[in-house]
Amino acid sequence: MRRLAHRLLGLVAAAAALALATWAVSQNPALPAHPSDAVTPVSFLTQPIPGTAPNAAELQHGRDLVIAGDCLSCHIRDGGQPFAGGLGLNTPFGVIYSANITSDPTTGIGDWTSDQFYKAMHEGVGAQGENLYPAFPYPWFTRVSRADDDAILAYLKSTPAVSYRPPANRLPFPLNIRFLLKGWNLLFFRPHDFAADPGQSADWNRGAYLVTGLGHCGACHSPMNFLGATSVDRALYGGAINNWVPPDLTSNARTGLGAWSAGDITEYLQSGRNVRAGAGADMGEVVSYSTSLMNDADRRAIAAYLKALGPSPDASVQAPDPGAMQRGAAIYSDACASCHLENGVGQPRLFPPLGHNAGLQQANPTGLAHLILAGGRVGPTAMRPSPLAMPSFAWKLTDAEIADVSTYIRNSWGNQAAPVSAGKVHDLRRRLGLQTIHYTDNSGDHG
Repeated sequence: MRRLAHRLLGLVAAAAALALATWAVSQNPALPAHPSDAVTPVSFLTQPIPGTAPNAAELQHGRDLVIAGDCLSCHIRDGGQPFAGGLGLNTPFGVIYSANITSDPTTGIGDWTSDQFYKAMHEGVGAQGENLYPAFPYPWFTRVSRADDDAILAYLKSTPAVSYRPPANRLPFPLNIRFLLKGWNLLFFRPHDFAADPGQSADWNRGAYLVTGLGHCGACHSPMNFLGATSVDRALYGGAINNWVPPDLTSNARTGLGAWSAGDITEYLQSGRNVRAGAGADMGEVVSYSTSLMNDADRRAIAAYLKALGPSPDASVQAPDPGAMQRGAAIYSDACASCHLENGVGQPRLFPPLGHNAGLQQANPTGLAHLILAGGRVGPTAMRPSPLAMPSFAWKLTDAEIADVSTYIRNSWGNQAAPVSAGKVHDLRRRLGLQTIHYTDNSGDHG
């Protein structure tokens, strides 16, 4: 009888618990539905190509090339469909909107011939004979072979048609006159195919084809003149784009990849992180939508080519002010050390180490100041799916404080770089639209 009573009590308790749980669930609104067939940019690029397609091998090759060229990063806007374009590219001359390159015959490239596509890629001329702005990186795509161009077009024509017309470019007169691009091309552009170097390895040549051609790395990682042309003599010495500083990719030991091994480079390209750095901002998208989806052989080829580059010249660096270093150390201890630790060693593959950090030692300090002001996020990949983020400190630190802590970081733990001025931080804060302080409910030390 005692056992029966215990069982009855247990059943009563279980029933009461079930009723309580049912009541609790009824008090909360249902979670929004998330359809399992929702297509993300990455899943779009990795969905299987039917083997029954008559040109399945060409389509697969074309998709691999589209991934290597990082086409999706530019040809998708927030809330838009893959390859439908409409992303506003901020250039020093105004905003240029990316084109719709889906298979739509009216607003996309569904009706383009292979000759028209090759002319766009190889010469920077559109289907109607119009000159294309070099925000479309035809100065690099000109090196892509005709067979690869045809495969890219075949793949793009296999994508779903999206009827969408991007906004008109926002360029001031006379830069909105495309005819002027003929003069730009005459000065700075020479169409030519890629020429393999017989004195180099197959890996080096494949890496050169990707870096200097389809991957168009120099479009961001090279300095430009006042007319927006890349400096050929300083290719891959580091650039400036969209208020960020794509770093030096040469073998310079301080500002470039001289201290990185080939394994460091391939890990970074595959996962977006390694023991030295994390890929954020525009490079985060490059890793998420391009290099992480490449095959291992292409990543190794890129690493082989970059490791063979000679170093950029070292520039003389002004010594920082001792007062700025002292103030910066105190700010760093308060605001940064909890993640990057007091000695700057960080937590590799989570919070990058700051010592001997090439990205922090670029001649132009805009990238570091931008990161402190606006925060940042490391792009997710299949290998490292968590998109780690750094918060914005614009609400907490003044221009002078950001200048001091930037100067301290750029000149500690083996780093050596020019000091940062409060005026430069102020100008960047204005360009980023962060003059007004935006608090959140848990910002900590306000009110």
